[in-house]
Parts: sequence; C-alpha cells; structure tokens
Amino acid sequence: MKRALIILIGGLLVACAAYCLLYLAGTAAHRRLFASQTPELLWLKKEFNLSEAEFVRIEQLHQAYLPQCRERCRRIEEINDKIIKTVSTATKLTPEIERLLAERARMRADCQAEMLKHFFEVSRTMPPEQGRRYLTWVQEQTCLREVPMNHGDAGHVRRHE
Repeated sequence: MKRALIILIGGLLVACAAYCLLYLAGTAAHRRLFASQTPELLWLKKEFNLSEAEFVRIEQLHQAYLPQCRERCRRIEEINDKIIKTVSTATKLTPEIERLLAERARMRADCQAEMLKHFFEVSRTMPPEQGRRYLTWVQEQTCLREVPMNHGDAGHVRRHE
C-alpha cells in the first residue's frame, strides 16, 4: 500500500512537471511578445522579414510618432464632444456646427497626412520590396482606404477594390 502511494505521488509530480515544461515551451513566443517594449510591432518584424537593425529603427520611428498621434486623436475627440454637445441643443445647422465640422475635417486631414508621412518613413526603413508590400498593406488596412456610406441602395454603393 505504501509503495503504491509513493508511485502515485511520484507519477503526479512527473505529470505536473511535464505539463509545466510543455506549457512554458508552448507559450514562450507569447511571453516574449508581452515582454517587448513594443509588442504591437512584432508582427511587422515577422511579416516583413525585418533585420534586427531595421526593426530597431522602426521602433524608434514608432516611439517618436506616438505622442503626436495621441495628441491629434485627443484634439479630434475634443471637437467630437463639442459637435455632439452643440448638435444636441440645435434645431438646424448653425454656423457654429459648420465651423466645428470644418475644424474636425481639417484636423483629420492633418492627422492622415502625418500618418502617411510616418508610413512612408517606415517603408523606407525596410528593404524596397518589403517597403512596397507594407505600403500596399497600409492602404488597405487604414483610414487611407475610404469606405463609402451605405445609403440603403446596394446598386449605388461603389467599392474600391
């Protein structure tokens, strides 16, 4: 009886150790991802086959771009709040609403221009073929690809494909 208990406990300990080792091995890549200062960029390194030097340069560009991007987003959100507040008490389109809409449109255009500058700069950090592929991806996946409004008539909705 004593021997069976020792074998059972030993087997459980071996099973637990094996599980832990397999778990650590299976999650190593994800844990490295979370340990990175810029985990949101690691996919870029893999997808575009970037060298360590290219990736470091892109990380630097990203870190320099983020504060300005956050500030632009904050200002756009501030204007969005003003628009919502103004429209909620209005009964018609007023010069103030028009001014706010124009200001938001100008800020969004500035934001998109700065984003596009950043994308071009990132693409120049990559090997030429990968840079072109990156710019194609950017055009398809970001706000640079304008999506038309659906007016309820599928025949009039034009897709950019």
